[in-house]
Amino acid sequence: MIKLLLTGASGFLGSQMKPILSREYDVTSLGKRCDNDIQCDLSKEEAFVNERYDVVVHAAGKAHVFPRSSEEIAAFYDVNYNGTINLCKALEKAGCPKCFVFISTVAVYGSDSGEGIHEDHPLNGKTPYAKSKILAEGYLKDWCEEHDVILTILRPSLIAGPNPPGNLGSMIKGIESGRYVSIDEGKARKSVVMAEDVANIILLAADNGGVYNVCDDSNPMFRELELLICSQLSKNAPLNIPMWMARCMALCGDLIGERAPFNSNKLLKMTQSLTFSNEKARKELGWKPMNVLKNFQIR
Repeated sequence: MIKLLLTGASGFLGSQMKPILSREYDVTSLGKRCDNDIQCDLSKEEAFVNERYDVVVHAAGKAHVFPRSSEEIAAFYDVNYNGTINLCKALEKAGCPKCFVFISTVAVYGSDSGEGIHEDHPLNGKTPYAKSKILAEGYLKDWCEEHDVILTILRPSLIAGPNPPGNLGSMIKGIESGRYVSIDEGKARKSVVMAEDVANIILLAADNGGVYNVCDDSNPMFRELELLICSQLSKNAPLNIPMWMARCMALCGDLIGERAPFNSNKLLKMTQSLTFSNEKARKELGWKPMNVLKNFQIR
């Protein structure tokens, strides 16, 4: 059976991918927790890898946190960039793989709004998360070329699955607590992908190489996601507020500062459509993503 090394197997995405990848590969997990086959904090040290793997899937990374200090900013680079370097150094000693799959993010494009953004869009990401992923992508392109390794870079959009982190997780918690409001009838559209579909595309892309956006075809509206979550929680649809009221609330949040749960930045993300094109993955790989609205279970 083909041997695969998976980093980040204990995380939200990695834990969803591991059972699917295990159907096709002999999977070894690497991560900080003691339940991994290889225990290592890649942000601080090289892993002890004592055998060569055919495929490496690097899903370990830091995300979903707004940095509030220089130390928290540095942590993004330690995990996402330096962690990638330490992994590659360990692989060199054990024997470089045939294929390397890197889980990046659509955040590298740095877009707050837009429709059907393709893989050739400039990498304008300015957040520590985006910049650290851009650096890791660049390093891997050079490293894989030097060591004759097939590189696949996957850029997932918002990822859906049981108990998701990030913006989807915040939406679920807000609706569950009754503290969530819909803005401007939730018209904005967002690209989303099922976590298991990230694993499914790896099965197709690992030997192929290339850069691919990873999202479903539906680009659901906020309102559609809200109603789906409400249905599963047996909650009434959240209150809708007009844009002028949301802007006033956002300005108040800007004045309060970091402690405010809502500000102009969050307003922008909730009211501007941001979608990405998966055309390249569908055409080149024959990938057929699931419809998130038909498959997303929040628990």
